[in-house]
Amino acid sequence: MENPEEKGPAYGGQDFTQDGTVDLKGRPILRSKTGRWRACSFIVGYEIFERMANHGVSANLVVYLTRKLHEGTVQSSNNVTNWSGTLWLTPILGAYIADTYIGRYRTFVLAVSIYLMGMSLLTLAVSVPALKPPACNHGIQAEDCTKASPFQVGIFYCALYMIAVGTGGTKPNISTMGADQFDDFEPKEKSHKLSFFNWWMFAVFFGNLFSSTFLVYIQDNVGWTLGYGIPTVGLVISVVVFLVGTPFYRHKLPSGSPITSVAQVLVAAVRKWKVPVPNDPKELYELSLEDYADKSKLKIDHTSSLRSLDRAAVKSGPNTPWTLCPVTQVEETKQMMKMIPVLRTTFIPAIIIAETHTLFIKQGTTLDASMGPHFKIPPASLGSFITLSMLVSLPIYERLFVPAIRRYTNNPRGITLLKRMGIGFVMQIIIMVIACLAERKRLSVARENGIFGKGEKVPLTIFILLPQFALMGVADTFVEVAKIEFFYDQAPQGMKSMGSSYFTTSFAVGNFLSSFLLKTVSDATKRHGHKGGWVLDNLNASHLDYYYALLAGLVFLNFLFFLVIAKFFVYNSDISQAKVAVES
Repeated sequence: MENPEEKGPAYGGQDFTQDGTVDLKGRPILRSKTGRWRACSFIVGYEIFERMANHGVSANLVVYLTRKLHEGTVQSSNNVTNWSGTLWLTPILGAYIADTYIGRYRTFVLAVSIYLMGMSLLTLAVSVPALKPPACNHGIQAEDCTKASPFQVGIFYCALYMIAVGTGGTKPNISTMGADQFDDFEPKEKSHKLSFFNWWMFAVFFGNLFSSTFLVYIQDNVGWTLGYGIPTVGLVISVVVFLVGTPFYRHKLPSGSPITSVAQVLVAAVRKWKVPVPNDPKELYELSLEDYADKSKLKIDHTSSLRSLDRAAVKSGPNTPWTLCPVTQVEETKQMMKMIPVLRTTFIPAIIIAETHTLFIKQGTTLDASMGPHFKIPPASLGSFITLSMLVSLPIYERLFVPAIRRYTNNPRGITLLKRMGIGFVMQIIIMVIACLAERKRLSVARENGIFGKGEKVPLTIFILLPQFALMGVADTFVEVAKIEFFYDQAPQGMKSMGSSYFTTSFAVGNFLSSFLLKTVSDATKRHGHKGGWVLDNLNASHLDYYYALLAGLVFLNFLFFLVIAKFFVYNSDISQAKVAVES
């Protein structure tokens, strides 16, 4: 295959991309007819409908598990976070398959087929009488209702985990593919790429808004068949939108296994741990520019970070891929490794996001949700306030804050990605303090009115929870957009999908940590705590305020750790400065 970078910006009178992107058949691709916002409009269109489908399942899942499958507070919350953790963990596999074997587009198409089957099965599981437990009569406690059979539970969770497997191939590749539509070597496209992830997250939350309002209301007041059937149809529409845009997409070729490449560097460095590293980087092993041009890869100059890995490029001993690696491969490994401490700082904050879909909503089920004499707000619809505040704050950030602050920082993004992330972490500390105070107020009103029974409503408006939900949307404008852009931007060119999987991994670990922490605290405080425990099936007898205070403390300590990591992090050089100099 001919290398488009060898052709330069113009070849035979045609304007080809210069970043190694090709069409589906691996041929050089014209800049004027592909990519940019025209291609991204189909990708973003997919994401709006997909988020409606995905969030339509997750937003109210804890309610379905408690009301229909009759699970307790801790069990239902942990089942939601375990499923969410799996959903966010499988993208590692999807990223690996895309980067190593079949590319992002084909991985996406294969995975979304599994996703569609999972959504269809889930709709059947909540619709067909034989696949769901009988309805529980009004006034009967959940523990007295007929339990779902193992077969019914198995079908329901099989559908959920099929969805998790399917999204494993879509999540790390769809956003990465969107960013690939902008050529870093064309100044105008590069400037547009800086805004891509802001508007990508805008699309994500726009889809979430529909699901956390309309779909949640349908599920609570009309029925789960229609409530899950609509997002299934929405997912079908999203796939059609994506496929229609196929002629306009730019594609990055698979560049080999990123895991194998990193492993080779680590093994080679360990094998030669006693070998001294030369002071002159030119003495290290490196391939020629022509070799990289033939592979449509960029040569990366040596850096002084993680110097111990340079041993992998020291010319000593046998010359095999597991004993001697070129400098560029070593630098790619450095780029992936140095992001891990940053990734570590995102785990605890991800717990807070997990709680918005479990305990925050469970709080809402105990409050007065009336809005007028004939309308009640579904507790899961509180999530719409996260979305609304995000939809308002993100354009303000993009259109007002960034241009204003850019004048002082000279940074195209306004502030660095890590500073943006840090501001969001501070907001999450404030959110948990607010959540703690709101829960203390709820428990105080419950005691004043002699309300201690399970399922009894506290005469306090559900809107007392509004500040913690609304502020979460503002925090997401800082944290989540910065996270996805950071892990994409700082990953090597051949490992972008793997870099994006770091973003999903933070959610995965956060959800699993949420399950572990909730169960541990619940069990420990039941044995040794005050009046039976902090987190019980009966929230009116629980002490969620203590649990939220604990989370606030954990996020604060994590923020201090983040400050240390951010202080010493060194960003990669601008890729446009690392262009392969074959033309010369």
